[in-house]
Amino acid sequence: MSGQRVTFVCDSDAWGGAEVYLTLLLRRRAPSLGWTASLVCAEPVAGGFGPVVDPAGVQAVPLARHGQQAPAVQAAVAASQPDVVVVNLVDPASNAAAVAAALEVAPTVGVLRLAGDTGAGEGRRRLAALYGRMAAVLTPASGARRQLLADLGLPAGHVHVVPNGVEVPVGPAGPAGHPVPRVGGLGRLTQQKGFDVLLEALRTLGAHGVPVEVVVGGAGRDEQRLRAGAAGLPVTFPGFVRDPRAFLAGLDVFCLPSRREALPLVLLQAMAEGLPCVATDVGDIRAAVGADAVVVPPGDPAVLAAALGRLLADPAARTALGARARDRAVRDFDADLMAGRTFGVLAGAGSLPR
Repeated sequence: MSGQRVTFVCDSDAWGGAEVYLTLLLRRRAPSLGWTASLVCAEPVAGGFGPVVDPAGVQAVPLARHGQQAPAVQAAVAASQPDVVVVNLVDPASNAAAVAAALEVAPTVGVLRLAGDTGAGEGRRRLAALYGRMAAVLTPASGARRQLLADLGLPAGHVHVVPNGVEVPVGPAGPAGHPVPRVGGLGRLTQQKGFDVLLEALRTLGAHGVPVEVVVGGAGRDEQRLRAGAAGLPVTFPGFVRDPRAFLAGLDVFCLPSRREALPLVLLQAMAEGLPCVATDVGDIRAAVGADAVVVPPGDPAVLAAALGRLLADPAARTALGARARDRAVRDFDADLMAGRTFGVLAGAGSLPR
């Protein structure tokens, strides 16, 4: 179905993968698939959309996350006159006010990035009722789907797994070829992302005389703690990264040591650039990357150090793994695939009565 109007609601307090996901849909894919798209976003992240979204289609509102009501969200969504609304869900319960506001205007689809606390007792019953009112829920990971079915009793056909996708560049950067290999990580500087584990792994590599430099891009509430933990180590923190491609082009190995993920966009971006990747076995990562990335247990700096050490000692292995990663990204992770699947669900939702 073409000619429909969709409004995306981004009720987040910091820029991350969910916001990148929205830019991929808004930049050109919504119009190419026959949709008119607009964006209602929380003030803390509004500036990030400026380079990729027409300002005329963006309405900034106060953050409603964890609030009880979201009147500004409801008014902004209503003004855009959508056929369907898509609300980003940071975790199962965090954006309930924004969902309730959207449901007052049009059929609403939630996009749940991660599994998380669904509450208990009456709180869980209210959350189940709210999710049941949505036309559908999308998630990039099977774990979140399983949780929604088990905890909230949603019917199987109500929750759809749509794997993440990324822009697949025509000219991938590949390993940079630094004389001293450079390992990089990119993401919010929070406990979830596990960069403290990477620092411990780096200490082990240093103790074994392995030449390596590490760069950790991003910002977040744990930045000062991580900087303190990196004292004496060959680590740099460049801060928030506005150009992920340029950041990735400076790396020889990409590392994502997260404790919790679904299917992280930044890992797929690194694979699309032809970088050899080491990631933790969380969410749908192992199922998605197969043998085309190195997958290690989360929270184990010794195992992470060993995996990185093998790649750092073998330039040919880095090149071969990066090439396989690139091939898989082209085949499985192109954002056009994600967009087609997403808007297919939205088309069905937009035809439903509220």
